[in-house]
Amino acid sequence: MLDNTAAVRRVALGTALVGAAAFVLIALARVPWHPVPGGLPDPVTASSVFTREQIERGEHYALWGRIWSWSRLAVTLAVALWLGFGQTGRRWAARLRGWWWVRVIMVVLALSLVGALVALPFGIALRMLGLDEGLVTSSWAAWSLDQVKGLLVTVVGTSIAVAALVGCMRRLPRLWPAVAGLAAAVLVVLGSFAYPVVVEPVFNRFVSLPDGALRSDVLALADAEGVAVDDVLVADASRRTTTLNAYVSGFGHSRRVVLYDTLVDDSPRNETLSVVAHELAHAKYDDVLTGTLLGASGALLGVGLLGLVLPGSRRGRTDGDEVSTVPRVLALVALATLLTAPVQNGISRAIETRADRTALEVTNAPQAFVDLQRRLALRSHADPTPPAWSQWWFGSHPTVLQRIGLANRFEAGPRD
Repeated sequence: MLDNTAAVRRVALGTALVGAAAFVLIALARVPWHPVPGGLPDPVTASSVFTREQIERGEHYALWGRIWSWSRLAVTLAVALWLGFGQTGRRWAARLRGWWWVRVIMVVLALSLVGALVALPFGIALRMLGLDEGLVTSSWAAWSLDQVKGLLVTVVGTSIAVAALVGCMRRLPRLWPAVAGLAAAVLVVLGSFAYPVVVEPVFNRFVSLPDGALRSDVLALADAEGVAVDDVLVADASRRTTTLNAYVSGFGHSRRVVLYDTLVDDSPRNETLSVVAHELAHAKYDDVLTGTLLGASGALLGVGLLGLVLPGSRRGRTDGDEVSTVPRVLALVALATLLTAPVQNGISRAIETRADRTALEVTNAPQAFVDLQRRLALRSHADPTPPAWSQWWFGSHPTVLQRIGLANRFEAGPRD
């Protein structure tokens, strides 16, 4: 039968170009590339914020954390590439029998299990490091249950995405990159909307922030930032960790501002309000929506690139051929995730810096912001001076010294 490779690659190239153009346009329109007027200030020195002992403790924890995290990343990526580009994964997937979508789920489950098993020793090492540093509070049984939950969430989400891809490849052998790319973009949007109400409750219990002075102050901050807030939730993070955190997720009717109970219970009110102001800034600027749109356009681009690098589609191919490509698809996704991390994290740092600036403007409490950043760093044993290349590649937030430098600039300069 006629080879469809050329036709598929033309469609894939068009899909990739549309996805790339959409990503660039969204990034230009919605990402704050210059989040601070006048440019970013210089970071403060570590010795002006932390004692020598605190710096050494943070560096020690970060060093071993990087060793175990990067080792896990290297090993899992190597295994994924071996299964995806070697013959073992393809041959095993091709030998499966049954409905094609069941085989897709079986392949995803098997590869996810292999990935989880090779990553397990490094995960255990990271947990033991956290226990030694007093950062982990959960039992081994609770931790193991969370690992199983995480694996199941990964399998379900990945299976849906890969089944949609394979279904398009089977039904539309020439047009599948375009159709599958649009489907992937839609799944990103739906996932962003559903994640707060479907996935987050799997790992944490949430309760509304009780009535009182803190809740009133939070709602007043929301009014000041022009953010409609139906509720502010508190997560039971203390059953897992001693660290402090807060986040905003979802958008529309699923948008929620979540505070760790460790933050609410253990931090002065003015520091807690500084965190809340930061998270409300994300809601004010619809940063989750920005991330979702970038993710959707990135998915369109990614599927287009898949169409360029996967083996050509042929009429009359057997049902097993599409399923046998799943290991390679997952390997390519893992590789692309690593290679695109600097772009994703660079965008994230710009967004986080804008949220910091907004929090300072709304609360007009730079010292509380500084005290908060110091407390956050000490509670998580953060490295105040991570390697520059590591921060560029993996850092999703500005460093603590950069954030304190921003607060000092705000305190010293005009506040317009």
